Amino acid sequence: MYLLDNTLRPYAWGSERAIADLLGREPSGGPEAELWVGAHPDSPSQVVQPDGSRTGLHDLIADDPDRLLGEAVAARFDGRLPFLLKVLAAGSALSLQVHPSLEQAAAGYDAEEAAGVPRDAPHRNYRDRNHKPELIFALTPFDALCGFRPLPEAVGIFTFLASAVEPGSAAQDLLDTVAAELATGSGVALRTVFTLLLEAPQEVVAEVEAAVAGRATTGRPADAEPGGGIDGDIATIRELSAQYPGDPGVLVALLLNRVALRPGEALYLPAGNIHAYLGGLGIEVMASSDNVLRGGLTPKHVDAAELLATVVFEPLAPPSLSPEYTLLDQELYRPPFDEFQLQRIVLQDPAGGPGADDDRADSPLPAGASLTPAHVPVVQNGPVVVLAVSGPILLDTPNSTLAVPRGGSAFVAASEAPLVVRPGADAHGATGGPVLAFAVTVGGTPAR
Repeated sequence: MYLLDNTLRPYAWGSERAIADLLGREPSGGPEAELWVGAHPDSPSQVVQPDGSRTGLHDLIADDPDRLLGEAVAARFDGRLPFLLKVLAAGSALSLQVHPSLEQAAAGYDAEEAAGVPRDAPHRNYRDRNHKPELIFALTPFDALCGFRPLPEAVGIFTFLASAVEPGSAAQDLLDTVAAELATGSGVALRTVFTLLLEAPQEVVAEVEAAVAGRATTGRPADAEPGGGIDGDIATIRELSAQYPGDPGVLVALLLNRVALRPGEALYLPAGNIHAYLGGLGIEVMASSDNVLRGGLTPKHVDAAELLATVVFEPLAPPSLSPEYTLLDQELYRPPFDEFQLQRIVLQDPAGGPGADDDRADSPLPAGASLTPAHVPVVQNGPVVVLAVSGPILLDTPNSTLAVPRGGSAFVAASEAPLVVRPGADAHGATGGPVLAFAVTVGGTPAR
């Protein structure tokens, strides 16, 4: 077992406090968007050795993949740790984006390598040969756009917008065309409309934004919230246009489902599902990749042709993910991907009492967390990464014990099994209160 030191990614959309507050440390003073825990070569976690020296986790694994990953996992994933865990804190909207399939990623990477495109070039699409299916588990209320909404809903908002802009304007022509195409109900129409909106001139987007800027919402106050019918769509336009005025992504977003996750809820995103995280704090798990094709709400490179070749143009209900429970009462989130599964671990020190945040509506701890067990076995399908969120933990195997402080993380080799998590003590020896941690291992069916 190895303690890890992890890399913060300071993307502009990141919250300045959410990750620091969650993990119990001082904020850096700038945006903190993502904390990467894993072996991706762009930002590998550093293994903290007993003598204080550090080694990249990717290098450690490369030196002994069969022991650290297990022979089956090492063979299956070419000697690489197949998953990446992130703490993600969105202070503002991320780009509209989609991730490629494994075949698309490999072909795209090879083509850009052959063309001599530098791997760190801002216009590069494929930074590795892997796909990037992912899961997001909400720690706070978490808003997202995810997948194409039912076409009649989209027809409704674009018909309304066409009536709200200047008659005979370029904006009205575009919106009328979009509504008429969507009304045919075909996947081809969805692709056509997506392309039209992606190419919308800035002045057309600005006209739509201006048309709804002063509109008084109607109906119940809740209807003015994103996701509440026409007024909800108007709220989404206002929210996104305040961050990215004139960006075509403001209109593209109206084709998508608006999803509001409560703490403890999760959804997963397969290849081809266009999405955008809008705000909130969560645990994100994915195949170990950084391949992103963007489609708006960003100043970064947008490759429209590659995006259109990747998006799956079908209406799709948001792919929510409910927990599964083993006979040992392990709480698992198992999307239909080979690379990973997530385990939420809630512990109660027998010597401690209920925590102050046990039953807050916005707490990531489940209701009644003070009744949770004093130790939890971890599902191990090969290697495991563990993150201690709300308190210190102890990792126990037959060979050793490792203390992980609040906000800390550890890599556990496949050879270290079985693994049990227990509450730990802080720097002052204090214990007590529910402790929240997460563990990620390779996808698969655990023993029941």
